[in-house]
Parts: sequence; C-alpha cells; structure tokens
Amino acid sequence: MKELVILLLFVSIWVIVGGFVCCQRPAVVNIGAIFTFDSVIGKAAKPAMEAAVSDVNNDSRIRTKLNLLMDDVNSSVFLGTIDAFQLIEKEVVAIIGPQVSGIAHMISSIANGLQVPLISYAATDPTLSALQFPFFVRTTQSDSYQMAAMADLVDFFRWKEVIVVGVDDDYGRNGIAALEEELNKKMAKISYKLMLCNQLDESEVMDKLSKSKLLGSRVYVVHVNPDPKLRIFTVAQKLQMMTDTYTWLATDWLSATLDSFPPTKKTSLGFLQGVVGLRQHTPDSSQKRAFMSRWKRMQQKGSASSELNTYGLQAYDTVWLVAYAIDRFLDEHKNITFSPNSKIRHMKISGLQIEKLKVFTGGNDLRDIVLQTNFTGLSGQIQFNQDRNVFSGGYDVLNIDGVSIRTVGYWSHAAGFSLSPPDARKGKQDSNCCLDQMLDNITWPGGKSKTPRGWVIAVDERPLRIGVPNRASFTDFVTEVHVSHKIRGYCIDVFLKALELVPYHVPYMFQPFGNGRSNPKSDDLVKMVAADVFDAAVGDIAIVTNRTKIVDFSQPYASTGLVIVAPIRNSKSSAWVFLKPFTAEMWCVTAASFVMIAVVIWVLEHRVNDDFRGPPRRQLVTMFMFSFSTLFKTNSEEYLTSITYVGLFFQSSVSVIKGYLIDGIRLP
Repeated sequence: MKELVILLLFVSIWVIVGGFVCCQRPAVVNIGAIFTFDSVIGKAAKPAMEAAVSDVNNDSRIRTKLNLLMDDVNSSVFLGTIDAFQLIEKEVVAIIGPQVSGIAHMISSIANGLQVPLISYAATDPTLSALQFPFFVRTTQSDSYQMAAMADLVDFFRWKEVIVVGVDDDYGRNGIAALEEELNKKMAKISYKLMLCNQLDESEVMDKLSKSKLLGSRVYVVHVNPDPKLRIFTVAQKLQMMTDTYTWLATDWLSATLDSFPPTKKTSLGFLQGVVGLRQHTPDSSQKRAFMSRWKRMQQKGSASSELNTYGLQAYDTVWLVAYAIDRFLDEHKNITFSPNSKIRHMKISGLQIEKLKVFTGGNDLRDIVLQTNFTGLSGQIQFNQDRNVFSGGYDVLNIDGVSIRTVGYWSHAAGFSLSPPDARKGKQDSNCCLDQMLDNITWPGGKSKTPRGWVIAVDERPLRIGVPNRASFTDFVTEVHVSHKIRGYCIDVFLKALELVPYHVPYMFQPFGNGRSNPKSDDLVKMVAADVFDAAVGDIAIVTNRTKIVDFSQPYASTGLVIVAPIRNSKSSAWVFLKPFTAEMWCVTAASFVMIAVVIWVLEHRVNDDFRGPPRRQLVTMFMFSFSTLFKTNSEEYLTSITYVGLFFQSSVSVIKGYLIDGIRLP
C-alpha cells in the first residue's frame, strides 16, 4: 500500500513539473535566414538583420529574445534546399528569405509541408502566390506591381513597342510575363525578348544586343538581377547603343545596385546617362534618418561593407515583424512545440534522416499573427493585403544625368505619376487624379531633353510597296517612262516632297499598275491596296464614296473646282442653238406663262394706267412686250397697282425657268 502511494505521488509530481515545463515561455526562440551573403542585396541585408536582432534583444517590450541562424546559399537552389532542411531540423519557427525567387519556389514547398512561415524581403516573382504557397509572406513588392509601374511609364511617353532584356530564370521569365500582360492593357507590346543566363556573360550579352540593333524598336526594358558590374550597359556603350536614338528603362535592380555603391564609385557612371529606372519608395522619417547615420558608423567599424539600399531596410523591418509576431504568439500560446510528420515518420532513407524533421504545430497561428501585424518600419508601413504581400508605397522614378541620380517623379497605382511622393498625397486623391500625371524634365541618352521617338525603320524591314497607275493619257500626273522605266509625274513629285518632311528614312519601291497602253481602273488599284497587294497608292485617284469605305485617302492636293460634264451630241453650230436647252413642251409652257402674266397685268392696269390704254392693238402689243421683256431687262413702266407683287412673282418664276436652261447635267 505504501508503495502505491509513493508511486501515485511520483506520477503527480512528474505531471505537474512536466506541465509547468511545457507551459513555460521560452527565453530564446530560433529563427533562420537564407540568402546569398556576397551579393548586392545580401551585403546590405546581413548587417541590417544583425542590427535588427540586436535592437530586438535590447528592447524591453519584447520579452522573448531571438537567435538568428544565417546560412549562405550562394544563389544555388540546391544549397538553399539543403540549408532549409538544416534550419528546420534546428526547430526554427520562421525563415527569413530567400532573396532569389527560384530558391523561394523550392523552399516554399518545404515550408508548406512543415508549416514554417517563410518571410521574404527580396523575392519578387509574381507567381509566388498565396494560394499555391500559403506559408509564403512577402515584405517587399511583387513584380506584378512593379511591371504595372513600368507599363505606365512606357504609356506615359506614348511608346508602343519595347525590347526586354531579362535573365532566363523564374525571376526573369515571370517578371517579363507580368510586364507583357500590363503592356497589353495599354495597347503596347513586347516586340522582342533578349533572355540571358544568370551569369550575364559579356560575349552573350554583346551577341544578343548586336542582333537587336537590326530591329525597329529602340526602347529597352532591362529586368535582371542586381549586377555591380553593370554589364548590360557596359556592353551597350561599346556597341554605341547609349546614343540619343535609344531609350533605356530599368526595374529596381538598377537602383538597388547604384544605392549600394560608395560615393567615390558613383562619379564614374557617365556611361549610364539618360537611363530611367524605378526604386521602391520608402518615405522619409526620423527613424530612417537615424538608422542611416547608424549605418555610417557600422561601415567605419567594418560591420557593414556596402551602402544601404531599399532591400536592407526591408530586411531590418522583416526581423522586427517576426519579433512582434513571435512575442504575440507566445502571449497567446505560452510555448512552442513541434510534432513528428506522419507522412515522413516511417521513411528510412540512409544518411538523410528525413524522418527527424518535425512539423511546427503552431505554424498556422504564427502565420496568421504575422499577416495581422501592422507597424511602421524603416521602409514605411508594414501591412499585408489579401495576397500576403505588403501594401506598396509606390515607386520613385529615377533619371541618371551625368554623375547624379535625380528623382524626377513618383508613381502609385492610385494616382499614377506625380511630382509629390505617394505618402504626401494620402487622402488627397480624387476621381481625376490619374488625368493630371506629371514628371520632371528627363535627360535622355546623348544628353537630349526631347523625348526619343522610340523606334526606327529596321534594317531588314520590307520596303513599302507603292502602287502607281501606268497611264496612257494625262501622263503629267503619273506614268512610267518606257525607256528608263522610271516613275515620274506631278503626283510622284508631291510624294517625294512629303517624304523629305519625315525625320527618318522610309524605304519604298514603286510598282506600276497597268500596261501603259490604256488607263488602268482606279477601283481595281484601290482594291489591291485594301487586299494588301500594295501598301499604298500614289496617283490621280479620285476620292469617291465606295473607295473611302475600304482605304484611307490623304488630303487632296489638286483641286479643279466645280466641273460640269455634259455630253456633246452635235458639234455643228447654228443660230438657233439657244433653243436647244428647252424642249418643245417647255417652250409651250413658257409661252402660256407669258400669256397668263400678260392678261393678269392688263386686267390690273388698263383701268388706271394710261400705258395700257388705247386701241386694242396697242394694248395687246404692250401686254405681251411687257411680259416677254421681263426675261431680258427691267421694265420702265410705272406700276400703279399691286402689279409689283405680280411682277416679283413673275420674276421668281422666270429665275426658276432659267435654272433649267442647262439640260443633262452630270457630276463626276
């Protein structure tokens, strides 16, 4: 009996102690970070995250301290996958990174299986969707948002075709696909894609850019990984492609690269003159200015080897985001626990020991807390939308002018382009905000201030096929000279003079239409233009209704005024030719009208007017001479009654009769 009591007491003590230990809040929590140390982004992210961990652990508001475990993946998907497994084996509750979108795709699948939140400050691939990867959270802006800004920039300057230079990986392909979709909304398109390997081999870059010089488009959009050597533009300068006939636009990789350069290196950026790029907008604040001053001190001590860029600010904020979320999670759940994965528990793979990987049982709760976190960091407001991306603060539009990098405007999805930053316009947008878009003056390649046209006639472009009527008559307008087979004429002279006003070369070739022995039908020539047999037609082609329905005409440059075309039936002259405009019936009607008017005049006037009195013969002659002479002169007789109104009526009737004097009128 005594042994049973002792056993029960021991079990009770064990349960109480075990429960106390299980419910005890951990003093330190492991978090992981996977990125490439020796990269433009990594050189800024590593010291920024170390500074953030130090700040978190020294902050009395955060009761649980962080232990940051960092692994260098050297931009390798294979190494990134192995490092992810090793970090999860060390029971990390969250992984910060990676910066490479390809690695993020692989690690996100691992995070889904083991329910460990993956929070990236640099993976911008738009296909890292919340539906496919529910444990992937992004504290940077997706390329789908950046490409909307780039498409708006192309549309702002009214360019319709661009050439894209990108890397052939998930980041490059998916970003370019997003740009293509956004350009389609603006009725623009990508005319050619120059896909390069990740290493940006200079010989490959030179070969691809050389081939693109044969194309017509002169607007280049560069979307590659941050490159401190700036090889794309170095090669472009060697190929003389940084002149005023070219336009270069760059996504935020360029701004991240330039921001990481020391001031001494920025003085040698003359070959980038005229390049326009985007940078993720981070609002100015006292907190940001204080950290940048601190960064200078870190550089002096050797703990930071590069300048601070946007991704470094976002890496710093990501650590604080994780700290806030873990602290709240522990307030609610008291402890962190892991459990074996039932799907891999019974797997026995020699050497890998995958069965030891455990699922973070509180992963769903921690992820939800992360998504609900809302605070203001160095990069601005940290708050997530339904796609688990941080709400965008917009983009700065940069222009490289000589050795200076100028901010020429700002872009936001709500307001488009403006000279004031997005955070200064919050709450001030109205329905007409996108109609009043503006950027500061931009210096383009070659030092020009005029916006480039954006295209030229390609070297291998097919010449315009110009159809010309090979006439037999009226050859002064246009015809083919039989001896030399050259096309000449007034219409050709006008066409060539108009070409001189075009500020670029237009290749063309004349193609005669007709045999030269008879005039070709203009309707047939117009139909051949509509059927794409000819690109255009030059000649004395009349503009008529049925032709304007199938082709476009230029403004007429030869006008003949009003032309009346009447058939000639008898060329013999006669003294009675004046009788021909009227038919016999018309002459009878005219004579009857004379008699009627004469009678009316006599009835009204003979009682009061002496001119209409006398012998009957005199009265009869006066009546008919008065009415007949109205056709040719104004009567001198004095009207004593309402004959005035009758006379006016008669004269108007005569005017109508005169209008019919020309019979058989036909318009051309």
